[in-house]
Amino acid sequence: MVVETSGSRRLGITGLRVGNGNVESLFPHDVQAVELELDHLRIVCTLKPEFWDGDPEIHDERLISWLEAKEGAGKLAPRPAPLAMIPVGEHTFRLLPIMDPIMDPDVDTDVEATKYVVSFSA
Repeated sequence: MVVETSGSRRLGITGLRVGNGNVESLFPHDVQAVELELDHLRIVCTLKPEFWDGDPEIHDERLISWLEAKEGAGKLAPRPAPLAMIPVGEHTFRLLPIMDPIMDPDVDTDVEATKYVVSFSA
């Protein structure tokens, strides 16, 4: 699924917006937390009741620090930055920044990849 950072330029990144559609289809109400794989780090993030009631965001200081580090290294698109949230287990997801090939000089734009608007960047 594609998710995006939440926050603003003034406030910085404040969390990860999962989206109401993703919440309804992938997160049962009895799930209290999710595990996120952030490169070599695995963290457990508690889901607040508001997550299912119109505020589908994950807030965690470790997650925010990781997102800000990716942004500072140029590996995260401008805000709101899209990320791939890939299921790797029960309530466990790998989080990968999605970059536009134009922004990422390592993407070979001479091949078939040009028909795709995004690529993965770790």
